[in-house]
Amino acid sequence: MSVAKSAPQRPSVLSLNINSKSALYAAFMPHLRCGGIFIPTTRGYNLGDEVFMLLSLMDDPAKLPIAGTVVWVTPPGAQNGRAQGIGVHFNNDESGQEARRKIEGLLGGVMQSTRPTHTL
Repeated sequence: MSVAKSAPQRPSVLSLNINSKSALYAAFMPHLRCGGIFIPTTRGYNLGDEVFMLLSLMDDPAKLPIAGTVVWVTPPGAQNGRAQGIGVHFNNDESGQEARRKIEGLLGGVMQSTRPTHTL
């Protein structure tokens, strides 16, 4: 019996609009080397999946196009009522670096907070 290999999947495109500092703090994943973000989604993803996102931050009309890799999966019905979704590690390229700079600039001193986030 032979199993045909399927063609590699194209990365899926996700759109995320974050319009408050508290929502950005809860979604940002600064502990990742290149930074990352939690994206609430009910679609099934696996660790290592490539995704492409269009990220809108606060009042900025520009959408940041960012490629990344799924490094965290929160399944439906997770403990403590955590939101279902994925954590995406930004690629180490210009768009990923720009996204991290913008997010850290918006969060400023809030980065040192001990408030819980979507991932930790």
